[in-house]
Amino acid sequence: MADHDFDLVVLGGGSGGYAAAIRAAELGKTVALIEKDKVGGTCLHRGCIPTKALLHAAEVADVSRDAASIGIRTTFDGVDPAGVRAYREGIVAKKYKGLEGLIKARGITVVSGEGRLEAGPAVRVGDDLYRGTDVVLATGSYSRTLPGLEIGGRILTSEGALELGEIPTSVVILGGGVIGVEFASVWRSFGVQVTIVEAFDHLVPNEDVAMSKALERAFRRRGIEYALGVRFQSATQTADAVTVTLEDGKTFEADYLLVAVGRGPATAGLGFEEAGVTIDRGFVVPTDERLRTAVDHVWAVGDIVPGLQLAHRGFQQGIFVAEEIAGLSPVVVPDLQIPKVTYSHPEVASVGLTEAQAVEAHGADGVVSYEYNLAGNGKSEIIGTGGLVKVVRAKDGPVLGVHLVGDRVGELITEAQLAVGWEAHPEDIAPYLHAHPTQSEALGEAFLALAGKPLHAL
Repeated sequence: MADHDFDLVVLGGGSGGYAAAIRAAELGKTVALIEKDKVGGTCLHRGCIPTKALLHAAEVADVSRDAASIGIRTTFDGVDPAGVRAYREGIVAKKYKGLEGLIKARGITVVSGEGRLEAGPAVRVGDDLYRGTDVVLATGSYSRTLPGLEIGGRILTSEGALELGEIPTSVVILGGGVIGVEFASVWRSFGVQVTIVEAFDHLVPNEDVAMSKALERAFRRRGIEYALGVRFQSATQTADAVTVTLEDGKTFEADYLLVAVGRGPATAGLGFEEAGVTIDRGFVVPTDERLRTAVDHVWAVGDIVPGLQLAHRGFQQGIFVAEEIAGLSPVVVPDLQIPKVTYSHPEVASVGLTEAQAVEAHGADGVVSYEYNLAGNGKSEIIGTGGLVKVVRAKDGPVLGVHLVGDRVGELITEAQLAVGWEAHPEDIAPYLHAHPTQSEALGEAFLALAGKPLHAL
């Protein structure tokens, strides 16, 4: 048994944890980063990066099929699962190697093993105790399931779906949120028959309803089926198939069932409550917006903190806490100002208030919105995408929310984040015209229209 002393001990090496470790090391702190698996966490190894690699492979498949429509002769012979897997794993391996090198260069001590929080504050790994002047909890999340729905065999989570060595003939997806629609998009591009089951009335139900409806129309055109506003009842499986029954009596049979009903905080059995950290439904509940827990010098970041479960939120919170510990008084970025992107075909991206939320906050007479159809955007026409840009503003006031649907619109959301975060008025943005032809012009057109001077719209 040995004791080790550091300025900062970070429990969890995912997005939030390694961001906190890197920023603290930059600020001259000695840092121990404790991770039971691989640094990079779910996002790098089982989430963001591998799924987006799959989505790119899916895009290439679609482009190959449709190339004749733009005068390019191609032959699409199908999908090679082993080749796609090798491509995906190669991307992850390169990113992982780069992250390892970065952490080593910063002088961060990486401890491999499962940690448990103890008083001190400290984290125990086996017989060793790692004491920190401060401790950051960043243990991430896991794929949820539903009561009575056991994962295994032909019933998969997203992690299991990534490891499939075949392209199924048919899949039912339970959950029409981000994970569900992204996998639906991939599989449909690979020729799979896909049915999504969503208990809420719309796909991506946390988005502005106009975006949800636009995505539903696009999915319908692609042949992706969905059952909305109906709950799952049961699933049974054989060696060859799984049968899903809904509460309204409908049944679906498919090769696999993907359970995509969200992610839960990974906090159980890690000593948090015993050490005095407040837990509510598995989440660590900070005492304030500065991410302190109920235990002095213990902080929490990322998916274990209630709110958006996004890698870039984890990055932001990890950096924030490292700077807060160093006395730099960093600026709090509320979840409302954090951009969200669903990387399906088409993509959905948003930041700020939906129109319904804006009306609730400001009243119907205090809100103005404008929708610009991507059919009027030259670059969108060139790349063959339809879609929509919607900007919500306070009447005679700042931009409150920006919502987009269409291929590649995720690349536009940073400008929208600046507009919302800086409380810009459309009139402030309108003079800064966007390069032509780009998809960003569609966002500019919406700002121009709300400023009272539309260009390529009536």
